[in-house]
Amino acid sequence: MNSIWFDIIYFAGVLLFIVGLQRLGHPASARRGNLMAAAGMGISILASIFYPMEGSHGNYLWIFAGMGIGAVIGWLAAKRVQMTAMPQLVSLFNGLGGACAVVISLVQLIGAEQGATPMSQAELGTILLTLLVGSVAFTGSLIAWAKLDGRLKDNALVPPFPTIFNMALLLISLGLVIFMAVQGEVSMMWMGILLAISLVYGVTFVSPIGGADMPVVISLLNSFTGLTAALAGLIYSNQVMLMGGILVGSSGTILTVLMCQAMNRSLWNVIVGSFGASGGSGGGAASDGEQVAKELSKTDAAILLAYSSSVVIVPGYGLAVAQAQRACRDLDNELTARGVDVSYAIHPVAGRMPGHMNVLLAEVDVPYEKLMDLEQANNALPNTDVVIVVGANDVVNPSARTDTSSPIYGMPILNVDEAGKVLVMKRSMRPGYAGVQNPLFFHKKTHMLFGDAKKTLQELLEATKVGV
Repeated sequence: MNSIWFDIIYFAGVLLFIVGLQRLGHPASARRGNLMAAAGMGISILASIFYPMEGSHGNYLWIFAGMGIGAVIGWLAAKRVQMTAMPQLVSLFNGLGGACAVVISLVQLIGAEQGATPMSQAELGTILLTLLVGSVAFTGSLIAWAKLDGRLKDNALVPPFPTIFNMALLLISLGLVIFMAVQGEVSMMWMGILLAISLVYGVTFVSPIGGADMPVVISLLNSFTGLTAALAGLIYSNQVMLMGGILVGSSGTILTVLMCQAMNRSLWNVIVGSFGASGGSGGGAASDGEQVAKELSKTDAAILLAYSSSVVIVPGYGLAVAQAQRACRDLDNELTARGVDVSYAIHPVAGRMPGHMNVLLAEVDVPYEKLMDLEQANNALPNTDVVIVVGANDVVNPSARTDTSSPIYGMPILNVDEAGKVLVMKRSMRPGYAGVQNPLFFHKKTHMLFGDAKKTLQELLEATKVGV
């Protein structure tokens, strides 16, 4: 087949990527968009395998065997994963993308060192940069996975003076890339040093970050993987890898910036690994001993909800842990049938990854029109009768507005304390992921409903049906 036909197939693949990405912007079209992007990837992979190349040995058995094994592993992992563990799966898959970039770089560099693949300074610099970014994405994603999965404590593997340490590693890594590219020759010794430092930097860059800041890290690491894919596209002169990497890298970067704005954090601090550091709890970690949280019975809570005009539900990670999204939707349906205006307030960093709550609610067919972003919700909350906080903590913590010693000070939050009444569903009075106590629990407007979120919502639903 003439190479022009492969270029046409590549163009079709890129077009499917772009249209698929555009359709991901709305839950109603997201599933179709995902399938379109997957189809674009599939035809692009096949085109790359059979693309006419000089010196190609046609090792199709090895190629398709590897693809088959990877497809089975990926399918089983995606099929079996619980929604609560989706952030961990995203981090793990993202890390494998970085590892792939590292392998590609090493193959090219070893070939150049042996004289099999001569390259220019620009090509060498591109490959070395791919090695650097891929290594950081690989180990950084593994650390993010371990922290999200509870296998690694937030204060583990944190180097002394992490900001200075990480800055030094980053500058040394970039210096090695420039030095080797200017030399124009591949040295196995310098390459090994660059690889080791880059892998270590991936660990020390993510390890100081904890608490509610983790969604930003996942988004940033995703953009790193996109960058490595784009660089790999330059290495192999593959248009689809280049365009796909640019799309992933740019969208991940935009999302990272938006997430940083939502957290009132600096992107530069993310890169040097100093923001959200979990070295101490800061202020606001303990509550006054005289403060008492007020509980409310399920029956009284059901009466309060049924006779309200407007109810806003604030989902958090506790909703995901309890798998309570369907029970939440059922209560929503019952209240809506009684004439109550029910909507959902979604904080940009609720959960453990960007869009975590949106995915959970879309899974049970909650209408997208009911979801309010941070600004919309804060405009609506002063006129809301009752807010139900389901497993959220840091994103509704008033300390972020008032306590300058709190580690979450300055983070934009959902101002649920401005509503008429607040019902908080939690298993216990333990602090949230950021490790600080929440004065909202002791607010005069707040009543606590302790227990598993799914069971509590189901009991509220039954009480609403029977007793109201």
